[in-house]
Amino acid sequence: MPGKSEAVTRRTEARSGESGEGSTFVLSRGVVMLFAVACGAAVANVYFSQPLLVTMGHDLGMSPAVVGSVVTLTHVGYGLGLFFLVPLGDVADRRRLIVAQLLLLVMALAVVAAAHTAAILLVGMAATGLLAVVTQTLVAFAASLAPPAGRGRVVGLVTSGVVIGILLARTASGLMADLAGWRSVYLASASLTALLALVLYRVLPRHSDAPPTTLRYGQLLRSTITLFAREQLLRLRALFGLLVFAAFSTLWSSVALPLSEAPYFLPHSAIGALGLIGVAGALAATAAGRLNDRGLSRRTTGVALALLTASWLPLAFIRSSLWALVVGVILLDLAVQAVHVTNQTLIYALHPDAGSRLIGGYMVFYSIGSATGAIAATSFYTGAGWGAVCALGATFSCLGLVLWAFTRHGTPDPAAEVTSRSGT
Repeated sequence: MPGKSEAVTRRTEARSGESGEGSTFVLSRGVVMLFAVACGAAVANVYFSQPLLVTMGHDLGMSPAVVGSVVTLTHVGYGLGLFFLVPLGDVADRRRLIVAQLLLLVMALAVVAAAHTAAILLVGMAATGLLAVVTQTLVAFAASLAPPAGRGRVVGLVTSGVVIGILLARTASGLMADLAGWRSVYLASASLTALLALVLYRVLPRHSDAPPTTLRYGQLLRSTITLFAREQLLRLRALFGLLVFAAFSTLWSSVALPLSEAPYFLPHSAIGALGLIGVAGALAATAAGRLNDRGLSRRTTGVALALLTASWLPLAFIRSSLWALVVGVILLDLAVQAVHVTNQTLIYALHPDAGSRLIGGYMVFYSIGSATGAIAATSFYTGAGWGAVCALGATFSCLGLVLWAFTRHGTPDPAAEVTSRSGT
């Protein structure tokens, strides 16, 4: 195994030198925060519709089955974009690609806002999901611009923007819809996205120092699958991602159900405000990036998975205490964010020249986990109540912890190897 780790180290250092994008562009904290804001704004479009479905259905005369397909098509579009669009970041100028996708996203959001038939709305929502994957192109670009020794910190900050965008999307859309109607949500998002496209066009580096990749599009997609077949660490981290986001989705797709019933009977606006609690955990988890930069990826993963498992204990008691809900939500979001940041930092270090393909492929497993958790959680709640939902979330979490325990010494850690080399 030492020989294999040394080989990974040499390959990682060589790839880092090849990518070189950070060598001619100073990635200031302000630019990192711009990346985070852009990521959060883009990914929020996938979740805006969830509190608006009833209103949309009434406005456009949609049946319940068609209304339900709004969310489904958005996520299907997002999953397709992860595989078919995100890898383009490895062969195209990322600045131009990001700006182009944001401008197309503006058009898709405008279609949704102006939709007067169910068919037009569904097409617009599918296109919105497809183009919202610009989030992952932004993450890969930020990672490529960061110096290897500080990459974990940068990925942590940018990914915090993603999680905050997801958590606050429902709250923001619900409040705006109450004030100005559901169409205002998408008009406001289109305006913000257009502004971000202009700012990113002016701020991001115009040229990449990295040598161009000569892969054709079909070869590019096949190489994503090849990377999974070849890299054990990528497969392992993808499984961690699937399990932690299955747990994450188990909570957030079903927690509104017990809170809207006795003894609380909370309104939708109060339930949506739970996202504010989750933000506290997401912000605290930026420390995970710094721990990765110190070569503590394995330990960070283990501690986070243990916290994720423990979070379901207080969550099981939310019917008797809202404080239990607060504690559980903070622990869960902190843990999920920590694992997610660690995963992305490690897999990018494998092949910086294939960063978009690595992150896009990894995020496919994130989508699978999120969909699995959502479908299973609602089914479990309908059939057996909130206790069964908590048992389901704890099972996903425990599986991740067991997987970590059995594999923590079996795979090379490129980020830790680079850290140890740079310190000598």
